[in-house]
Amino acid sequence: MADTREERELEELARVQEEFSLDLPSVADDIATERRQRKESLAAGLRIMGRLHLAEGVAGHVTVRDPEHLDHFWVNPFGHNFKCMTVSDLILVNHEGRVVEGDRPVNTAAFAIHSQIHAARPDVIAAAHSHSMYGKTFSTLGVPLKMISQDSTMFYNDVALCDAGSGAVVLDVETGRQMAAALGDKKALIHQNHGLITVGGSVDAAVWWFVALERCCQSQLVAQAAGDPVEIPGRLCSEGYRQQGSDLAGWFQFQPWRDELMREEPEFLN
Repeated sequence: MADTREERELEELARVQEEFSLDLPSVADDIATERRQRKESLAAGLRIMGRLHLAEGVAGHVTVRDPEHLDHFWVNPFGHNFKCMTVSDLILVNHEGRVVEGDRPVNTAAFAIHSQIHAARPDVIAAAHSHSMYGKTFSTLGVPLKMISQDSTMFYNDVALCDAGSGAVVLDVETGRQMAAALGDKKALIHQNHGLITVGGSVDAAVWWFVALERCCQSQLVAQAAGDPVEIPGRLCSEGYRQQGSDLAGWFQFQPWRDELMREEPEFLN
């Protein structure tokens, strides 16, 4: 049985390739093409989060690592509406917090959090965070996500908790470093009194995990308000995770949203 996350992802990829005839993530032949593809996915992911009303005001940020300068990431500029994002709007930021491409400022919290996550996790290509209603509400409880639905099992043993700097606006890299340390090798973090952060091997996966975790938080809040939800046995959680918890599964789940965006708002590619 695979022991590391990378081994598990490769195992799942082999299984999918064997069982299904599906389009899989493409790998560009050159850096310029890969950079363009990552930026297109970032603009798409931001628009999807905006469409789903997961962004409020100027809070929230999604990043993708540059394929050439690995200590740089592309991110939405501070104060720009998620639903209006285009490829040309994106800015490139280095791990000192300086904007090296683009003419708009970076959200200080985006730098403090994402720079530390990208530095601590070389496997992470993208990370997503916003002040979504159910995620930030759930984070006030200081409790783990319960396995109470089929969907929640995609996060089985894969969500961390962190109370470093809880409730304060994250403006310093030390808090970001503690958040990255708490995240460890997992794909999601619940930050106390703040909200959700998710990561992935693509923007597609990171954004899907964010939306899915937001919905799971909503489900648990509603279930607990109604009564005492029954949790799924561990063996079934493990099977659910195997089927839908891989990075490839996250990427695949995002594709219908991207198809819709291509039909209705192709200007995000500008």
